[in-house]
Amino acid sequence: MKETRDMREGQTDVNVPLIEQRADPWIYKHSDGYYYFTASVPEYDRIEIRRSPTIAGLKEATPAVVWRKHETGPLSANIWAPEIHHVDGKWYIYFAAARTTETNDGLFDHRMYVLETDAANPLEGGWTEKGQIRTKWESFSLDATSFEHRGVRYLVWAQKDPEIPGNSNLYISEMSNPWTLRGEQAMITTPEYGWEIIGFKVNEGPAVLKRNGRIFITFSASATDFNYCMGLLEADENADLLNPASWKKSELPVLATDEEAGLYGPGHNSFTVSEDGSCDLLVFHARTYKEIVGDPLYDPNRHTFVSKLQWHPDGTPDFASSARRTYLR
Repeated sequence: MKETRDMREGQTDVNVPLIEQRADPWIYKHSDGYYYFTASVPEYDRIEIRRSPTIAGLKEATPAVVWRKHETGPLSANIWAPEIHHVDGKWYIYFAAARTTETNDGLFDHRMYVLETDAANPLEGGWTEKGQIRTKWESFSLDATSFEHRGVRYLVWAQKDPEIPGNSNLYISEMSNPWTLRGEQAMITTPEYGWEIIGFKVNEGPAVLKRNGRIFITFSASATDFNYCMGLLEADENADLLNPASWKKSELPVLATDEEAGLYGPGHNSFTVSEDGSCDLLVFHARTYKEIVGDPLYDPNRHTFVSKLQWHPDGTPDFASSARRTYLR
């Protein structure tokens, strides 16, 4: 791992990975007192879960493989960005998968899928494939995340509109159950600023945080090299979340490559809380070097980092300051 100047001087407040070679990290704290961790593995061939009563314990926790890709068909390649949620007494995993053919390696052919188990411990449960999440279009889609607000469950995800140039925009919809959308599917952001369209026109990797009378949705943009970065959407908690006009987008990235801190291409984050519940934690991936040989998607060294989330005086998250400091060391 590349050392930063502060690390060489023996400082302990510069961020270092919690878990190496795990991209698109998701940490969920459940009412049973455990943290549950899942992420993209470098081989893109399986879904793992690990758990621990502490954030630090996730580093050495033994992963359980709960699902593997199919040999052929729609679930046979590039298993990306799993998330684990607990809804109405059952566990659900959202993830994206593609199919391979003789002329296609499955890149950018993903669809979103859902797994379910009613086991108390999801590492030991038998998982049922609930199928594909059906959206308005049959097109490239990924990075589904779910949240509840005032008794309504929503899904936010990234998808390509065949009529809009680029790879993906972000959409929101209500859900009738954890694997089925209902009603309107509204686009809440499309790549438009320069920092969102480097290499690819991308808005993806949404994560939701409800605080300070607002609903924040982070998202990631541009290619997955050092240009990868995070933007922020926010809406008033009383707004109509299905109305695109309710959402305000940051004009600049809220988290981007920080060469002084040795963090390159930070993004695809999630949120959790500290062990005592006193503070929010920012979970994200980044590399510790800039130059990549070959396609960045096949460079395995996107690592999971965890930081205590800091806040600006106006009640918005301060991601840039937060990301520099390790939560526990």
